[in-house]
Amino acid sequence: MDFLANHIEALIFCSPKPIEESELQVCLSEMFEAKIPSEDISKAIAGLSEKYESEQFSIQPVKSGGGYQFLTKPAYQASIGILLKQQSKKRLSNSSLETLSIIAYKQPITKGEMEQIRGVNCDYAVQKLLEKELVEIKGKSEAIGRPLLYGTNQKFMDYFGINNLKELPTPKDFFQEEDNSIGETSE
Repeated sequence: MDFLANHIEALIFCSPKPIEESELQVCLSEMFEAKIPSEDISKAIAGLSEKYESEQFSIQPVKSGGGYQFLTKPAYQASIGILLKQQSKKRLSNSSLETLSIIAYKQPITKGEMEQIRGVNCDYAVQKLLEKELVEIKGKSEAIGRPLLYGTNQKFMDYFGINNLKELPTPKDFFQEEDNSIGETSE
C-alpha cells in the first residue's frame, strides 16, 4: 500500500491544480496496467493526511476545488504572507475583487447589471478577471441587445479554495452582532 501512497503523493504534488480522485485512478490504472479500486486511493489519501499531521511537515494534503493539493499549514502564514506581499502585482485590485464578488453571488450576470450594483463602469475589471481566467462568458442574455452573461469557473474555486458556490460566505457572515449596548434589554 505504501507504493500506492507514494505515487499518489507525487501526483498530488506535481499537479498544477487540485487533482480529483478519478484523475488519480486513471493515472494509477495506466501506470500499473490494472484498475486501482477507489477505496484503495481513498485509504492512501487518508494515510497521507495522517502522515502530514506531524509537526515536521509544513505542508499537508487538503481537499479543495473538487480535488486534492498540498497546501501550507496555518502556522506558516506569516512566512507565506511576506512572499505574497512581494508578489502583490498578481493580486486582484479592489475594483476587480468587488466585481468578482458580484459575479460570484449574482451569476449569471450581465456587465450592465454589475455596473448598476457597483455604480461605476466595470469594463476594465471584467477584462482583468477574464484574463486571469477567474470568470468566463456563460452565454447571452435574452434582454435587448443580447448582452453577454458572466459567471465563475473552476479556476475561481481553486483560487479561493472552495469546492462549490455553496461554500461562499453568506451576507450574515459579514456582520456580527454588537456585544455592547446602552440601557437594559427588556424581555
